[in-house]
Amino acid sequence: MTRISFLLLGIILISSSVEAEEIHGHVVAVADGDTLTILVRGQDQIKVRLAEIDAPEKAQPFGQRSKQSLSELCFDKEAVLFTADTDRYGRTVARVHCAGVDANAEQIRVGLAWAYRKYLHDQSLLDLENAARTTKRGLWLDSQPIPPWEFRKQKRHTK
Repeated sequence: MTRISFLLLGIILISSSVEAEEIHGHVVAVADGDTLTILVRGQDQIKVRLAEIDAPEKAQPFGQRSKQSLSELCFDKEAVLFTADTDRYGRTVARVHCAGVDANAEQIRVGLAWAYRKYLHDQSLLDLENAARTTKRGLWLDSQPIPPWEFRKQKRHTK
């Protein structure tokens, strides 16, 4: 019984210590509509994947427009990251606020990203997506836009 108690205590301590880290930096690059690079402490670069959203790939319709939108929101601005995880490519996954604007939510609000259902925690992003779809903003001008996760899957299967 004591082994189980220690195991449960360990699990509780580990899970309670997992909190979002807050990182401050300056955006020095935007790769696409959901990936950017920030400079921290004037020397360390961190590649960041915006959490809970998925933007069109560069080769997709609205891919370049999505990158442009994120650039307008964040490039050469101060950013605050609320880290969530690290992805399989080593990028920091985070909610990103640039000059006080939640860039993750804004990309969805303007219709240039989807709420990434596979990793979604903030259900309000679905409301923003539905509003963008209803008002035909951004990629929702297309009658049947292909979500990036499906586009990537199709691309893998054609190789």
